[in-house]
Amino acid sequence: MFGIEIYEEKIPYNEEVFGICELLGFDPLHVANEGKVLFVVKQDDAEKILSVIKNNPYGKNAKIIGKIVDQHKGKAVLKTQIGGNRIIDMLAGEQLPRIC
Repeated sequence: MFGIEIYEEKIPYNEEVFGICELLGFDPLHVANEGKVLFVVKQDDAEKILSVIKNNPYGKNAKIIGKIVDQHKGKAVLKTQIGGNRIIDMLAGEQLPRIC
């Protein structure tokens, strides 16, 4: 079993999304978001895959945001910008509806 570490400062949020979530008290990791994908790949291949993705206009903001680790078995942990750890848990209750 393994864990996942995600580095908050590497998540490519749009400033507008982050700002409105902060204003309304929403966690941007729990807001519906279309057009995003998360890949889990071998560490040795990550930079090569990232460069291919960045060659597409839709992937221009792609980043490596985390890694698989031996710690936190069975959990995803967000390493916060202020140096703390926060478990990224499943959303409790209803997800906000999409506004399209």
